This record gives sequence, C-alpha cells and structure tokens, in this order.
Amino acid sequence: MNSNLSTLQRLVTCAGLGMLLCLSTPAALGQRQLLDQVIAIIDKDVLLLSELEDRLTDIRGQAAANNEPLPAEDVLRAEVLEALIVENLQMQFAERVSIRFDDDTINRVLENMARNNDMTFDQYIAMLEERDVYIRTREQVRKQLTLQELQRGIVNRRITISDQEIQNFLNSEMGREVMAAEFFVNHMVVVSDELDATEIKEAKRKFAADLVARLQDGEEFATVFTAAQQARIYLVQTTNFDWLKAEQFPTLFSDIVGTLSLNEVEGPIPAGNGFHIIQLADKRGGTEQIVSQTHIRHIMLTPNEIRDEDQTLSAIQDLRQRIIDGEEFADLARQNSDDATSVVAGGDLDWVSTGGMPAEMEQVVATLALETISEPFRTDGGWHIAEVLGRRDEDLSGEYARRQADNALRNRKFDLELQNWLIEIRAEAFVELVE
Repeated sequence: MNSNLSTLQRLVTCAGLGMLLCLSTPAALGQRQLLDQVIAIIDKDVLLLSELEDRLTDIRGQAAANNEPLPAEDVLRAEVLEALIVENLQMQFAERVSIRFDDDTINRVLENMARNNDMTFDQYIAMLEERDVYIRTREQVRKQLTLQELQRGIVNRRITISDQEIQNFLNSEMGREVMAAEFFVNHMVVVSDELDATEIKEAKRKFAADLVARLQDGEEFATVFTAAQQARIYLVQTTNFDWLKAEQFPTLFSDIVGTLSLNEVEGPIPAGNGFHIIQLADKRGGTEQIVSQTHIRHIMLTPNEIRDEDQTLSAIQDLRQRIIDGEEFADLARQNSDDATSVVAGGDLDWVSTGGMPAEMEQVVATLALETISEPFRTDGGWHIAEVLGRRDEDLSGEYARRQADNALRNRKFDLELQNWLIEIRAEAFVELVE
C-alpha cells in the first residue's frame, strides 16, 4: 500500500477536477452505460463497477490526450480501484464533519471551466448535456471541492511548525530565496558603443536624461519609449524582463532594483552598450510590510423580526445624537450594539489594517476626521455609526515574514502528512472486495 500511494493519489487527481477542466477530450465525453454492480463494501458505503469504469475511461482519455503511457491493464485497474476506495473513505469522513458545497459554488467552478474551454457558461452546459455527462460533471466537481476542503482542514491540523523551525528557515539560504521580493521593471536603452566619438556619447547621454525627466514628470513609460523610437534621433531598444528577484537581473541593475520605490525611475545608467533607463513598475513578495492602520470603534444595529430596516436606521440615528449630546460612546455600544465581537469592548475594534473591514465601512472611515461620529452607513451586517480614534503606519514586516515562513514550511510538509493520513484511514477501514 505504502509504495503505491503516491501513484494512487496522482490517479485520483488526474481523473478529478483537472480532467474535467479539459473535458473536451472525446474519450472523456462519451456516453457511459451504468453498471450497478457492487464491487467493494467500504465501511458504511459501497463502490459500484460503474464508478470504476468511469474513472478508468477518464484516465485513459487523459493519457491519450497527453500522450502519456499507462501501466498494464490489470495493474491500472488494481491501482484505480484502490484509489477509489481511499477517495470513498474521505467522502464518508467529509459527510461526518458536514463539509458541503452548494449549487452556486458549483456553478462558479463550471463558469471557470467554460472559460478554460473558450465557451460561455450556457454553451458549456449545453455541451455537457448533449454528451450526457452534465450531472456527472457537477458531482465530480462537488467531490473534488469536498476532498480539497477536507484534506486542507485535516492535514493542516496535523502539521506543527515550531518557532525554531521558522527561525531556521528565515536564516537559511532557501528561506532567503523564497522570501525575497520579485520585481517587474520597465527598461529601455539609448544604444551606444565604443566607436562613438566623445561628443556623440554625450549627446546620447543627454537624450537619455531627457527621457528620464519626462518619466519623472509623470509620462507613461510606453508613451516615452514609443516617442523616442519614432523620433529616430538615436536607436532606442527595450528588454522585456519578466518577474525577477533582484539578483536575477543583469548585474548593472541588480543592486538598484531593490532600492526603487514603485514607479521610481533610475538613469541614465552608463554601460558598454549604451545608456539604460529602468522604472519599477510593480513589486510582489518580500518581507517589508508597512501597513496603514486605523483605530476605530462602532455601534451596529441589525434589522430583525421586531425592528425593520427603517426602524433600525431611526434607532442608529438616535444613538448618534445621544453621543453628540454627551453620552458615552462605549456605554451605548455595550447596551445596544449587535456586533458580538466588539460589544464587550464598548464597540472598540482596536487597530484595523487596510482591507480588514467591510468595503462600505472602509470607505466611510477613510474620510472620517478623528474623534468625529460618522453619519449612519449600511453594510451587510446592518446599520453602523463609527468613530476614528487614531491612525498610524505600522511595520508588520517581522510578523509577515514569520507568517510567510510558516506557510512555506507547511506547504513542504503537506504532501507527506497527507499521504500519512490516507495510509492511516485506509488501514483502519473495513473494506471487502466483492467478486
């Protein structure tokens, strides 16, 4: 069992959601005859011959589409049967812990599948119905989402990451490489070479400096580059760099890129082949995290069976007026707010980072003066009034780095721990094959 488990997991994955995303494969779309013969009893459920045949058809179809070899038929059949047993055990587990996905979620996945097949949602559904696999496809999507959610929840609880592991990772070469920021850089060069006379080189340098000045004045990089090419005064070229870490750029730029702010321009940078200009267009990753935070408190009233929308709005307006008239915000919040997470603290949400509150609230709070009670505003939770108690930029770089390291270490341990868990539930299960 142990030696074959990785193969079995690959078979389950290949014939699951990944297979459905390329469901235009004819072998995977052919009509199937249901063969309702029980071939295995698995704890409190059974496995049907039709399930095995469907999965084998999917695997053969995908292997043919990708020109991949398959094991001998008897080996393939045995491996797929074992994979389906393990999958069935997981689905029983998911049922016990009430993991379910509604039809709207399934439809959103089908919409993505339709786009991947260059179809509209309706066209894709019509195609599935025409080939008599619509219901089966929906259930396979539901099954794959359920398995992913179950595995993520179970396996992550089994993984422990110590503080020492995090620190060792952050100090390691691999850790520094994983955590390093990536940069997207705009680039152009006013071409020059060693044969250029001194005055020509200086003229090219000044031309490049003028381009830099235009960029610093706010002109778009593409506009400046196109205009410089079309002017035909000097040869201007570009290099389309992909997302790269600083050390992956040419040596000429590697020490500069990491020092640039977003949209900042550097140049002209002299080199043997000309005068280079770079602009930092975007940045992702890295450990530097300076986050804008707002200290806010609020009162929320939610419409209910005894207080409709208009009455709720009227009640929150009344609370606002009482605060303006001198009553304590915190006291009124404790007595009236429907937000269970902040009611004990008198409505105090403490310091909240940008993006950490509902969009409607964030929009109001962003323009609210300090120590001013907002006008009532609506979110999905209900009607609110809010007060900003302070604003700050907080350096969360250390916390962010530790969180990223934890994620990286968890991802490295996930597959092994998943296989261990699958081995355990298979060993503990009652499975009887029916001849």
